[in-house]
Amino acid sequence: MFEQGDVIHAYSRADALKDGVLVDAGAMAREAGFKVPVALTAEVWATCVGWSPNEKAPQDEDGRLWDVLGMASLAARAAARRSQTGRVAFEVYVVPRGGRRPRLTALALVLGPGDQGECVATVLMPDED
Repeated sequence: MFEQGDVIHAYSRADALKDGVLVDAGAMAREAGFKVPVALTAEVWATCVGWSPNEKAPQDEDGRLWDVLGMASLAARAAARRSQTGRVAFEVYVVPRGGRRPRLTALALVLGPGDQGECVATVLMPDED
């Protein structure tokens, strides 16, 4: 129906990673059990992982990223055992900015095609697509 010349604009996963819309979880995702590339949305990173340089944080970013990826990995494996496909909801405890007590935070994991049709995973907030 459409041909390559018909495409007006395409925004790839690589573009989103380069622009900071997605943040690559890198080697830690493999350590957490993922066999596919994993990225977090900028909102997930800001809410659950990142700290600004002037904040005194009770946990470092690596520890926070490990918590998110670990819980996402557990949720993915549980979904696979149930033959669940698509979006997988999970929760992780996160110390919010300016706080000391962790709060249970809802997230989602989506497996889908990457730029070349390869399987990739994305961790996002429940209201993100």
